[in-house]
Amino acid sequence: MTTGALSDAAQAAYNEKAIDLAARMTSARGAARAAGIYPKTEDERFPRHNRVPLGVAREYARMGNQPLSDATQALGAEFGARFEHLGLTIGTVIHGVTLRDHDDEAFYAFLRQVLLERKVIFFRDQHLSEDEQVAFAKRFGNLDAFPFSNPGENPYIAQIIHDQDFPGTENSWHTDVTWMERPSLGSVAQCVQLPPYGGDTLFSDSHAAYLGLPQEIAEKLEGVVGTNDYRLFLARGEQAFGEALVAELKEKIPYGVLHPLLRTHPETGKTALFFNSAFLRHDSLADAVTGEPLGDEVSRALVAQLLQQHHRPEYICRFPWTEGALAFWDNRAVQHYAASDYYPHRRVLRRVTISGSRPYYAPEEAPAVPPLF
Repeated sequence: MTTGALSDAAQAAYNEKAIDLAARMTSARGAARAAGIYPKTEDERFPRHNRVPLGVAREYARMGNQPLSDATQALGAEFGARFEHLGLTIGTVIHGVTLRDHDDEAFYAFLRQVLLERKVIFFRDQHLSEDEQVAFAKRFGNLDAFPFSNPGENPYIAQIIHDQDFPGTENSWHTDVTWMERPSLGSVAQCVQLPPYGGDTLFSDSHAAYLGLPQEIAEKLEGVVGTNDYRLFLARGEQAFGEALVAELKEKIPYGVLHPLLRTHPETGKTALFFNSAFLRHDSLADAVTGEPLGDEVSRALVAQLLQQHHRPEYICRFPWTEGALAFWDNRAVQHYAASDYYPHRRVLRRVTISGSRPYYAPEEAPAVPPLF
């Protein structure tokens, strides 16, 4: 069988040419740079097809080019906290604290500030009971019971259980409960049972993802709203629920609510990409002011472009669960993805949902992005 590989002589001849060309091109680039000929503007350095590094750089610049502010780091030192940052702009494991030992408002104000700056925070080896987990979440607001999963002994606990009969299904990028008129502020999840491998959760920075959009797409999203509903859950339980229960559900919980695709964070003022592909009706986009539909073709094309944003690794941090670990994420600032790479093994998480507010878009509230160069 002939492999088509070069002979030693031919390979040596190619390498000689390649090495010579690399040296000459490097010299030419150096001369051009010395003469001031190099990419100078954002558009030259970050072309339309690769704005992701720009989104990360803009968000990090807005953070003061450091993972946490000096004031928050000083607060952490007061509580004996140590920080392990998982991504440049997102995700921090807080070590050295035992949550059940704290009952002071100053400690929870500190955690809220870390959450606002890092978007998702984690704790190892907490092993909270259901009631303790609910009490922790309630420090940050009222709670929303979740109607579509098995509750724990505490009704505010949603049990997320996957095994051989029920494989993991949360393996798409999403922010929680956008089918609600007031989607959640955040979610608090704790790992109860871990598979022998896999089962990590990934988080993506929705602020950086917005800042990394091509300009024309960002402009298209201005003032655009879409309809969200919980059809996914109805499809999964269609045979079990029956028509009467589904009709009662739609009567008690609105089926189809409008939300902007760009959302202003009510505490930081930052703009985020805000949608859940499973709950958003992809053909439903409309002008928020006039109510005029964008049309099926335009809507679907725009949603398809947005679905390419959060999966870029530059925006992402990944959290490997351990039993007793706790994650607290800000649904107004991140999307997440539960890796379903452990079938047929069992994975059990408990989640509590913190009540949120009605999404709105007010670009004038966004903090300025400092110039990068």
